[in-house]
Amino acid sequence: MKTQVAIIGAGPAGLFLAHLLKRHGIESVVLEARSREYVEARVRAGVLESGTIDTLNNLGLGERMMREGLVDNGLDMRFRGRTIHLDLPGLTGRSVKIYGQQEVVKDLIGARLAEGDPLIFEAEVVRIEGADTASPRVHYRHQGEARTLDCTFVAGCDGFHGVSRAAVPEGVITTYTRNYDFAWLGVLVKAPPLPDMTYTNHDRGFALCSRRSMSISRLYLQVHASDRPENWSDAQIWDELHTRVFDADRTEIKEGEIFQRDMAQLRAFIASPMQYGNLFLAGDAVHIVPPTGAKGMNMAVADARVLARGMAAYFSNGSRAALDRYSEECGLRVWKTIRYSAYMTGLLHRFSEHSEFDRGMQLTELEFISQSEAAQRTIAEQYVKLSDVAD
Repeated sequence: MKTQVAIIGAGPAGLFLAHLLKRHGIESVVLEARSREYVEARVRAGVLESGTIDTLNNLGLGERMMREGLVDNGLDMRFRGRTIHLDLPGLTGRSVKIYGQQEVVKDLIGARLAEGDPLIFEAEVVRIEGADTASPRVHYRHQGEARTLDCTFVAGCDGFHGVSRAAVPEGVITTYTRNYDFAWLGVLVKAPPLPDMTYTNHDRGFALCSRRSMSISRLYLQVHASDRPENWSDAQIWDELHTRVFDADRTEIKEGEIFQRDMAQLRAFIASPMQYGNLFLAGDAVHIVPPTGAKGMNMAVADARVLARGMAAYFSNGSRAALDRYSEECGLRVWKTIRYSAYMTGLLHRFSEHSEFDRGMQLTELEFISQSEAAQRTIAEQYVKLSDVAD
């Protein structure tokens, strides 16, 4: 099989790239190692910045998002039983939208299959050949058979553990990593959520109350990295959430059926450069943010927009200039976004290595933010529009 662009991975980066390329008349084949059911069920981030919202609408695929997604105008940070409320429109003139990543993925997959464009599930890529040549070839297995896909460019959008970044020779890519010794225990609950996204810094650790709809809450607790969801009973989860959110009379957080639980490990990761020959990396394959800043999917969409623009220029006029600048153009945005997410993580979590001095400094920073509109605006501006790129 032959195509212009072989896309490895049917997550947000790969799917958005496929749709953006089609808008420019560029053919692509998407190879995904997992089943459609698995990909569409993966619960991930749900906060969409304006650039992601605009991209989905410009592709003509935002109708369900606009109908079912929730506009989020506020961000709350709690500490010492007090709340810092960030009025996002008042501080920035912008809002964000709450619409689960798995819902975005469902919309993108459904549209691609409805249009008859190649999206092959359960296609495990085993090797990328000739990434530094003019004729790359992707070797994969599908339905028990070894197959190949010849292309002009390969887009590696297959995540942190995928084969794409591993296909780059040793020494070409430099990686920068910060691993945290805690994780997020996440639950989906059939109960009305709090009105605004709510982060809390409590002596017992971080908690987050977010929403997926007006009847579904997405709730998180900071736990040790070695912990497991099955270690927590429903009663323990509710007790800890009420405590950490300073809900002493247990009336603010609405309890309901916990119907899904998972564990999210926290790390910050950057790989640079994001390209090697005719292999271009995007999304989690080259950067992972701590989820505190809600930036993961937005960063992947921004990568796809930059990459699609460069590939469109090449196929229309033969110029590689934009493609050759891909890593450079994405680099500063990636570092800025991860800096913000790491800052929010450091501000709101309890760290095992913190001394009493460190804890005092953390709480004093929150006190300062509570009294400074400039500090609140700085946080809000980065929250609503940091991962976006200019058209």
